[in-house]
Amino acid sequence: MASCSLLNPPDLVVYNAQHEELITEIVPLFEEKTGLDVELRNGKDLEMANQIVAEGEESPADVFLTENSPAMSIVDNAGLFAPVSEEALAPIPEQYVPSSKNWTGILARSTVAMYNTDALTAEDMPESILDFADPEWKGRVGFSPTGADFQAIVSAVLATEGEEATAEWLAGLKENGVVLQNNLVVLQSVNAGDVDAGIAYHYYWYRDQAEAGENSSSSALHFFGDQDPGAFLSVSGAGVLASSEHAENAQQFVEFLTSTDGQQAMADSYALEYPLNPEASLGDEVKPFDELEPPVIDIATLNGPQVTELMTEAGLL
Repeated sequence: MASCSLLNPPDLVVYNAQHEELITEIVPLFEEKTGLDVELRNGKDLEMANQIVAEGEESPADVFLTENSPAMSIVDNAGLFAPVSEEALAPIPEQYVPSSKNWTGILARSTVAMYNTDALTAEDMPESILDFADPEWKGRVGFSPTGADFQAIVSAVLATEGEEATAEWLAGLKENGVVLQNNLVVLQSVNAGDVDAGIAYHYYWYRDQAEAGENSSSSALHFFGDQDPGAFLSVSGAGVLASSEHAENAQQFVEFLTSTDGQQAMADSYALEYPLNPEASLGDEVKPFDELEPPVIDIATLNGPQVTELMTEAGLL
């Protein structure tokens, strides 16, 4: 990632709401392969999506990357994406490409429940993530409602169960759950026994295990199955802005991200997120992608604004 100025403008501007550490690791590989200079501007999912919408056709962004897909839909619904090239779409299974084909999934994170192994066994875990709203879990399950991660999970509940059931679930979590600062705190709180269980994505636990296990030594993961909303796969997205002044470079970057080389590089990184190109894979230490049982959802339908409205009404935002 070269240092750019008005006298030396970049070949590509990427608004990045994926993990900065991951994309900072991947961009130099693209630059080396193509000789192009990339400028990264980092931020959060919904914040950057709304910034692009506010900037409109004057946005300096050529590519938008997100951690969770509802932010992609905000930009897509505003008509600000160009169609993604067929070369970029070809390696990605159809269920991880929105019906509009104006952006594509690049990585996925599985929703999980972490549980304290001194307090619970695998048999104690509920069959559905919806059960965590029940009174029997009062004070025992932690979650972080303010982050885009949890809000994407709520979007899956909304897509699979409907508005009324989602509102009821959120009210139950408000009454019975324990609100925590972020997903790392969820992991730490479960491990310490402050709560019996917690809702997050798979990679928090696996990353800690890959390091020293300091925050995961007394916990294990429970993967929901049978297309339960608790088995939701949150998809990270990549899209090219219709207003891009470097459209060819932008398409080339997205093509690299979905290529086998790009996908395997992301799989080999610290991130431990699932690549979506079937030719790439994580190591054996992570539950295999083909053993997951996520609900079937058109990722273009995940509604971020409606989720924040429901969460606000429930007193969680």
